[in-house]
Amino acid sequence: QVQLVESGGGLVQAGGSLRLSCAASGGTFSTYGMGWFRQAPGKEREFVGGINWGGGSTYYEDSVKGRFTISRDNAKNTVYLQMNSMKPEDTAVYYCAAKKWATASKQEYTYWGQGTQVTVSS
Repeated sequence: QVQLVESGGGLVQAGGSLRLSCAASGGTFSTYGMGWFRQAPGKEREFVGGINWGGGSTYYEDSVKGRFTISRDNAKNTVYLQMNSMKPEDTAVYYCAAKKWATASKQEYTYWGQGTQVTVSS
């Protein structure tokens, strides 16, 4: 059983930056592909991007491409979501997710974190 805990959310002004972290425990982190999702009020959860289990490949949805960067540190069992040039429409609860041997593309993830709130003010 893998446990995921997100952190780093908060309030930021439009144009600003924020880095989210997702700490994993209970499994061999390096064997898990990781994904980031977000859910805004009244909207469905959407895929933001992912990183494969090996860390050599990433994928981003068009809405965040060029602004967000996903990386991982296997020594720290942590995946990161660096968010730059943020927009009010980035406001959402952000979730990380894990699936064993997953590629960077959207997956049916097995494990989910509890989410962290990100609010971008205009």
